[in-house]
Amino acid sequence: MSRYFIDCRNHPSDTKCTVALAADTKEELLEAVVQHGTQCHGYKDTPEFREMILKEFQEGTPPIKA
Repeated sequence: MSRYFIDCRNHPSDTKCTVALAADTKEELLEAVVQHGTQCHGYKDTPEFREMILKEFQEGTPPIKA
């Protein structure tokens, strides 16, 4: 089974966020990332935001160092 992740360290921001999220499915990861993005980074939950996120998913697990 594949695992998917996204790592905030790959997307520099003013907050210097170091959170990495991973899940067994893209759907589960998408929901977690939308929650994190809206609550911590001030993004709006829009179809465009969700599409942008999906393009950034990587297969595997986040590396220890960015």
